[in-house]
Amino acid sequence: MPHPVQNFNQRIIDEFRANHGQVGGPFEGGRLILLTTTGARTGAPHTTPVGYLPDGGDRILVIASAGGSPRHPDWYRNLLAHPHVTVENGVFTYEAKAVVLAGEERDRAFARAVESDRGWAGYQEKTDRVLPVIALHEIARPGPPNINASSPAEAIRLVHDAFRRELALIRREMESGTTTLGAQLRVNCLTFCQGLHNHHTGEDTVMFPFLADRHPEAAPALDRLRAEHEHIATLVAELRKTLADPDLDTVRGEVDRLTSELEAHLTYEEAQLFPLLGGV
Repeated sequence: MPHPVQNFNQRIIDEFRANHGQVGGPFEGGRLILLTTTGARTGAPHTTPVGYLPDGGDRILVIASAGGSPRHPDWYRNLLAHPHVTVENGVFTYEAKAVVLAGEERDRAFARAVESDRGWAGYQEKTDRVLPVIALHEIARPGPPNINASSPAEAIRLVHDAFRRELALIRREMESGTTTLGAQLRVNCLTFCQGLHNHHTGEDTVMFPFLADRHPEAAPALDRLRAEHEHIATLVAELRKTLADPDLDTVRGEVDRLTSELEAHLTYEEAQLFPLLGGV
């Protein structure tokens, strides 16, 4: 008979995959991935829902808390034996290399986690083991990313919705009652900015030329979208500047401005591109 924890995890996994990363219950509104590891003893794949922290660049962080259990979770023991893992974030699926952080690097990362959510400190207080912090480094692969969509239009919608959710989460974090801009919140903002830049660069250099070649009548809309990308890049640059400022109200104002402008851009882009790509 399946263990109750296995049943719970499988329900979360099924909901996550069915709803492209959105789930209810204890994970609702949080940052969640599905982490697939290779069994240390069996060699079989095991998938587990795990909360994560943005860390900029090509990596994210996960913490082997097991709710403060005295034992490391199975997925952690698995990746120690087999550090090549698979990550699903609801939009993209990619291979990654797991690296356990050590020393000051681990302590700084864990301090950021605690600063953003005191629950991590509670887990640490419940156990004598030092909770491991693991960096998951995306392994670059040739060709387009592996996106969990059945059509180009759906792919755009899923990416756009992921940006919308992350911005909403960042705004909620800014309203959480703190009066200062925490280190992890800075990282969250910078990671979002980099992801948005990468997405727009891909559209400008790959998708828009493709569409322009096949749909010359779309040239005015594509020109407007390119101009909006430049405008949003300016807003992102302003946000980056304010992240060095300890004034949370200043940062909040820039995030609100970016949110408003980006939502208008995403809505217009969807209206213009979906018909060209065959809908969703």
